[in-house]
Amino acid sequence: MIPKKILLWLLPLMAIVVFVLIMSRGQVEGKTGAWQHDEGFIFGTIYNITYQYGVDLQAEIESELKKVDQEFSMFNEESTVARINRGDSLVERSDMFNEVYTLAMQVNADTHGAFDITVAPLVNAWGFGFKHEQMPTPEQVDSLLQIRSQMDFAAIAKGYGCDVVARLLESHDIVNYMVEIGGEVAMRGMNQREEPWRIGVNKPVDDSLSVNGELQAVLKATDICLATSGNYRNFYYKGGRKYAHTIDPRTGYPVQHELLSATVLAKDCATADAYATSFMVLGLDSARLLLDRHPEMKAYLIYSDEKDEYSVWHSPGMDIEP
Repeated sequence: MIPKKILLWLLPLMAIVVFVLIMSRGQVEGKTGAWQHDEGFIFGTIYNITYQYGVDLQAEIESELKKVDQEFSMFNEESTVARINRGDSLVERSDMFNEVYTLAMQVNADTHGAFDITVAPLVNAWGFGFKHEQMPTPEQVDSLLQIRSQMDFAAIAKGYGCDVVARLLESHDIVNYMVEIGGEVAMRGMNQREEPWRIGVNKPVDDSLSVNGELQAVLKATDICLATSGNYRNFYYKGGRKYAHTIDPRTGYPVQHELLSATVLAKDCATADAYATSFMVLGLDSARLLLDRHPEMKAYLIYSDEKDEYSVWHSPGMDIEP
């Protein structure tokens, strides 16, 4: 039997221990807990979101994604960008719209016009946009270069959608997650094996049907965002010549150079998305020069060498599986 004096001394200590155990259990179940996996369809593509949390947040996630879609969808006639493109002077630009627009203008200036959200008429004219038209004549290209009256956020909206979901997850104090929307990725913490996240980079084989799953490399990363742009899925042949979907906003024509795929790692996914597209316009050498000015970004670039074989250049310090 425990003496009364010792029991009186132990009771407060036991109460503290029980309190700590209860609080610890609550933190484990609320902030970590079971692994959730949500998937669905947004922005004309599939999303996959994995996170460690005690509750499934798919309803909240889809609510946030619909807000992004309502601002930037080219297929939603009532979206902010669609209304602006129609000349609606009454449309109100939200904080979300202004945030992405400001970033797009910053990347445009930094890349000397290689990234341009007003390239939509040219993309459409070449048959890669939301309208499929015939191949333009040189005179039509020159005319469209002067107009620039429509905006298209396709090269930044998926990345921004990843950022929006990441912010939602972090508002719930979630520390382990990966958000993937159409190949753009935001990740934090560790995966279910308590290892850094593993992201595959596709080999840039001509694959308009998206059936090829061969990987060029697997990157290991965490607490970073990633986006990939390439010309190996959206293209067509006409007159024996390949026309890829990346249009150089400065010339009005599809790009023709050695860079086949650009994967960019940056602090946020919208930035990674925009620069991945920019690099596909700039080409290998100009992309590397730009990276020299941005030590906070890294890139994995696949290009065709002088022997017409796949070659790779990547930023120092990247964790790449052998």
